[in-house]
Amino acid sequence: MTRETTPHHTDKARETRGAYGARERCEPTPTPAARARTVLISGASIAGPALAHWLARYGYRPTVVEWAPALRGGGFAVDFRGAAHLAVLRKMGVLEEIRQRRTGGASMTFIDARGNHVAALPPEFAGGDVEILRSELSRILYDHSRPTPTLHDDTATPAAGAGTAYLFGDSLTSLTETADGVHVTFEHAPPRTFDLVIGADGLHSTVRRLAFGPEEDFVSHLGYYVAGWDLPHGAAPDLAAHAVGYNEPGRLVTVGRVPRRAADPSYAGEAFCVFASERLGHDRRDPQAQRTALVRAYEGAGWRTAELVGTVRDADDLYFDAISRVDAPTWSRGRIALLGDAAYGATVGGMGTGSAIVGAYVLAGELALAAGDHRRAFARYEQKLRPYVSRCQEGGRGTGAFLAPLTQEAIAARNSALNDPAALTAMLQEGHDISADISLDDYPSLVHHDTGSVRNATP
Repeated sequence: MTRETTPHHTDKARETRGAYGARERCEPTPTPAARARTVLISGASIAGPALAHWLARYGYRPTVVEWAPALRGGGFAVDFRGAAHLAVLRKMGVLEEIRQRRTGGASMTFIDARGNHVAALPPEFAGGDVEILRSELSRILYDHSRPTPTLHDDTATPAAGAGTAYLFGDSLTSLTETADGVHVTFEHAPPRTFDLVIGADGLHSTVRRLAFGPEEDFVSHLGYYVAGWDLPHGAAPDLAAHAVGYNEPGRLVTVGRVPRRAADPSYAGEAFCVFASERLGHDRRDPQAQRTALVRAYEGAGWRTAELVGTVRDADDLYFDAISRVDAPTWSRGRIALLGDAAYGATVGGMGTGSAIVGAYVLAGELALAAGDHRRAFARYEQKLRPYVSRCQEGGRGTGAFLAPLTQEAIAARNSALNDPAALTAMLQEGHDISADISLDDYPSLVHHDTGSVRNATP
């Protein structure tokens, strides 16, 4: 099961206003003096490299800072669905590469404590139009954003349009806006000043904390936690032989194998868990505390849950976080703006990856058209995108209750809906309609780096 996709429940069907439109726009031609040239982007997962890709094409000089020492491997699968997602990927020139690396998708069977089939999810329910491992998507976007060598310090900056500089193993410690830029200090690198700073650093955004306020002002806990990890060597070979999910009230465990990874001899399968809980008091940066909390949450569960959850003790890597939602009243302050989960995240089920890709396209396009006026660009970006991502976020509000219903009666009702072809079709269609419910401008795509002028062209 992917982290991205769960059904979106609403009281009535929404009317799709259009998948994506191509509207010609006549805008002032930016000049090199007017346009902000250097942009610091915090976060190298999905939104950050996607934004860097577009900004480099528009003649900006992006630098991406990432606290991890390198791009992360493994992890969940993510998906794209609907015309808007696919249109942006096609414009970026990455859609076919993503299709070549698609996971292959898989159905999942819900079982009872004896292992009997009680309901099923078809591959398209979790996998959308195209599904890919998050780590492979991140690598594709990274490669497309940087034809220049990776930088591990600030000793060089690529020429306009030459690609993106990446600064791994570092993080921001302060942001100070001046009359003509943002002065940035880092944990390790020397201070620098950038024309703009963009926080694309996820639910627990450092940029949002430094520039907008503490996390608790923006992030709401939705009553559940989610966890996932690759099964370690030594796990029972039959544990992941079939993709199955087992529910008890307030708890879900799933296990299976992603077809794309099946040829890897070191890959034994993966586990995914969702459980109801008040906010835990553990340090989210403490993996041992997370493992302890996870094992405790599943004490006494049936089927082979104790065996499955117990494998987390020997797992090399664990994803563990609250199912939460980000609601930022504004996405920008001065020369600093937020993108993706940092601005409008929903941990699971909110189409976060697709929204991040669309958001990066819109933000970069508006900056390219704004003739150096970042306030105008940021305002247009938020005006165009907020209604769309707010609708997408609504899916995340009910994700925990759908995956891990709180009562046995609610589990039975969920399973009944999944076993009803008409209900399942309606849920799938609603997700596609929401993901397509935005009209995208056909932004200019080519920049003359010698003059700074922008001309329209189809990517």
